[in-house]
Amino acid sequence: MTTSLVIAPVLVALVTAITCIFVRFDPRVQRACSIIGVVGYSAAVFALLARIWPANTLAYQLGDWPAPYGITLVADPLSGFLLALTAVVAPLTLIYSVRHLNPPGQRVSYHTLFHFLLVGATGAFLTGDIFNLFVWFEVTLMASYGLVAFYSDRDGTLAATRYVVLNLVGSSLMLLAVGGLYGVTGTLNMADMARWLAAASPAEATPVLGLSLLLLAVFALKAGLVPFQWWVPSAYAAAPAPAAAMLAGVAKKVGVYAIIRVGFVVFAAADPTFTLGGLAGDLLAAYGPVLFALAGASILVGGLVALDRPTFEETLAYSSIGQVGFIVLPLAVAAAVPALRTVGVAAALVYTLNHALAKPLLFLVGGIVEDATGTTELDVLGGLAGRSPTLAGVFLVGGLSLVGIPPLAGFFGKLLVFRTAALGDATAALGVAVLGAVLTIAYVSRMWNRAFWGERTDAVASMTDPDPVRLAIVVVLAGCIVAVGVGFGPVYGFAEAAGHVATGPGRDAYVRAVLGGGVA
Repeated sequence: MTTSLVIAPVLVALVTAITCIFVRFDPRVQRACSIIGVVGYSAAVFALLARIWPANTLAYQLGDWPAPYGITLVADPLSGFLLALTAVVAPLTLIYSVRHLNPPGQRVSYHTLFHFLLVGATGAFLTGDIFNLFVWFEVTLMASYGLVAFYSDRDGTLAATRYVVLNLVGSSLMLLAVGGLYGVTGTLNMADMARWLAAASPAEATPVLGLSLLLLAVFALKAGLVPFQWWVPSAYAAAPAPAAAMLAGVAKKVGVYAIIRVGFVVFAAADPTFTLGGLAGDLLAAYGPVLFALAGASILVGGLVALDRPTFEETLAYSSIGQVGFIVLPLAVAAAVPALRTVGVAAALVYTLNHALAKPLLFLVGGIVEDATGTTELDVLGGLAGRSPTLAGVFLVGGLSLVGIPPLAGFFGKLLVFRTAALGDATAALGVAVLGAVLTIAYVSRMWNRAFWGERTDAVASMTDPDPVRLAIVVVLAGCIVAVGVGFGPVYGFAEAAGHVATGPGRDAYVRAVLGGGVA
């Protein structure tokens, strides 16, 4: 079984990004190259998934330098799950972008930035060492900066500046932590670091705890968790609707993935007799209270603030903060209860998939509403359901999936979060999840009642017909949400295989693939 396919998604996205620079003088050729490139990216991802299905691990050593000395790319069910959702969201969002954005903006920067965002996210999902995780973070963030500031107006420039400043601080802290880990463990390769931690004494592993928690803070910043969420609302409001969809659906997931990969695969390998401040278990047990605080605060702050936001995009931005809290909540329980590692990671991944489909859908619906009516102010909208039943139905699918109504994908995400909390006897986590679910119902209902229900306002009465191509895109996304819910068995099987990576045998297979023959 060849391992060279592991690098294919990164190469396709990179070649497309560069090609879009050189052909920018012919907009039609540029758009064609961009669309062909993103379709090729998805094809490369699904070809790779066929090689790792159901539970294989492939490692590719760049330049044929052996690990842990060279650069390693690793594809396993965990990285494959995140790549799969990216391969679904990216083509649909790009086609929407071609119809949504003005041609000059597309020609100058959009397509190149879009594909560099894919390059960074894909590299982060596949990298096998912590330093290159930092590098791919920076590639993702540089593209994100450009997308947030795309319109070059006051709000976009301010949002991008805030985004840059906060993430520069985060990047500096990450470099500090990576350097410290290298000084303690003597390696940057994640498989080799896991092997070192498994053989280290508790005294040797203790310095890693502080450095790992520093990394956790950086990952929380990338994911937009409270109290590091300050960049999220302004960035999502300033970016074009398809860019906001990619930031919420793909870029944010890089931070979530890093928490799972580094925390649950690498640091969890430490001696299980590790203790600190009364916390016993393994080194990852110290993550439990911290992750719970981050998740709980995000769910409550995001949900409460979303209740009174005046616009579509602001409501969705704060909703995104709360929904990422739901993703992290089962990870908090799993960190504290080692027996629930597979269940907790699988629950987080299923909720990640739901958020990666539903939130881009809702942002894209917001873009259609703005183009058709000239506004996203909820107080100015009303009666959209009567004016465009298809658009209203699509919004309803996305909103109900966030709420967790069967048979939509969000139902299973919510169910698995509650199940993980119940299995871990985590009463506080259950309470936060219930309150967060109530808040989700409240702000989704508010958006529906203000924008889609009620009497038709002047803005809606005079609206133009929605673009049929963009409407078709959101219908397809809604269909994906329904399909995931109806055919949930294989989806959960894949998520469970990804969760198995966080167990001892799964970690051993990962280490063997990277440090051994390249396949496990």
